[in-house]
Amino acid sequence: MKLILSLFIMLAAVAAGQTKLGKPLALKETTAIDKLVANPEAYVGKTVQVKGTVRDVCQKMGCWMEIADPASGKAIRIKVKEGEIVFPKDAPGKTAIAEGKLVKIEMTKQQAIEAALHEARENNRKVDTSSITSARTIYQIQGTGAVIL
Repeated sequence: MKLILSLFIMLAAVAAGQTKLGKPLALKETTAIDKLVANPEAYVGKTVQVKGTVRDVCQKMGCWMEIADPASGKAIRIKVKEGEIVFPKDAPGKTAIAEGKLVKIEMTKQQAIEAALHEARENNRKVDTSSITSARTIYQIQGTGAVIL
């Protein structure tokens, strides 16, 4: 019975042109991406929901997607554990709503270089690591659920 109900919900979402991923969205309001990016420390450790245009998706595992605010161009990355959620590789250009906890990641210069090289390899892209001259702090959403519209 549970399987039939889950199948029905999934088919209804597909029919409505939506792809639901991970846990259902729980928050009632979104946080503007430009507001989040402007003052990330105010949101670290908190569950947030963002809405915007998918700008990029991990082309190897689908383990992250970047969502941008169409008006400001500001963006935030939604990252999940590999295999937990797989973001569709054809999502760029579509609207997405994503939810999760904002985390702060501090990296040494070497860690930042290694992360850039890893991402470039996984997405078959080139990267110029000479622009990484010091330690970096990044903020991203540890994703729990998303809807691609």
